[in-house]
Amino acid sequence: MNDPQPGALMRREIAEQPAALQRFLDDGLPASQELAADCRKREIGLLFLAGRGTSDHAAVFCKYLFEILAGLPVALAAPSVYTLYHAVVSLERALVMGISQSGEAAYAVEVLRAARERGDLTACITNEPHSTMARSVDHALLCHAGPEKSLPATKSYTASLAAVAAFAAAYTDDEALLESLHGVPDLVAAVLAGEEELAAGVERYRYMEECVVLARGINQCTALEVSLKLSETSYVRAHPYSAADFMHGPIAVVEEGYPCLVFALTGAAFETTLTLIQALRERGAELIIASDADAALELAATPLRLPTVPELLSPLVAVVVGQLFAYHLARCKGRDPDHPRGLKKVTFTL
Repeated sequence: MNDPQPGALMRREIAEQPAALQRFLDDGLPASQELAADCRKREIGLLFLAGRGTSDHAAVFCKYLFEILAGLPVALAAPSVYTLYHAVVSLERALVMGISQSGEAAYAVEVLRAARERGDLTACITNEPHSTMARSVDHALLCHAGPEKSLPATKSYTASLAAVAAFAAAYTDDEALLESLHGVPDLVAAVLAGEEELAAGVERYRYMEECVVLARGINQCTALEVSLKLSETSYVRAHPYSAADFMHGPIAVVEEGYPCLVFALTGAAFETTLTLIQALRERGAELIIASDADAALELAATPLRLPTVPELLSPLVAVVVGQLFAYHLARCKGRDPDHPRGLKKVTFTL
């Protein structure tokens, strides 16, 4: 039976994220520790990631986290190299990892199968324990997010990020990171508690057709993911950029009233992001700012306050504001975010 209100599934699954994250923390950590032990045993020197769409954004988070914490180089697989050009890529001493909420991303499964045939260590992050991907690898890190019925991935995405963070903590023996990860469900709940105020602010953007979504550093994945959510639920032409890259040309698109959604979290990337915000304000941009810092929020036309989060885990919390913004904008526009036009939950592409 269909839910009576368009978008009811997406909203429910956004609200389920604190519980989903807690389930992962209760049940998913041993698999991360086993994979980390195997990586150390094999003296892994490269992490090679395969994912598409939302899963690729989780891979971007993984790249930042492992290179920052472990100094381990991380490469993101280019799908066409394997599926169109049938190239054989040398991955000596690599961990080859697929990321797919459904576990049925055909290209990623193909990369994993080829790697396993060569004798490479393989792993995946997926929400489906009986999926093709989970059956194709040495180690499956399960999200434990529960069934996700709305087309836009929400709780499976944040659970994927939690799996990445847990694996990084295990690989680097970072007890502080793991302890901070245990606090994330409460921080996500704090964001959800502000939904009513956020929804009131979204009404202002009912007629928005185009925008940019900006972040820097560890939250580059947040800009990518929130841009995708806006595009698939509201059909807004949302363009994601690094705050640094945006200054090198694309800022020319900004004129009076041009909407810019900026994620400005306290940490290493904050000062340069704040500099960009000030430049955007001088150009008359319509600033929607998600931040935990008053210095950024006071410059916004629409401030979206976030709780203070350890910077390296902030993507797990910041993205929830973007999910809520996308959901409420879709409803303002009369869209059904559970069933975007022309899309299916599992997309089979090579």
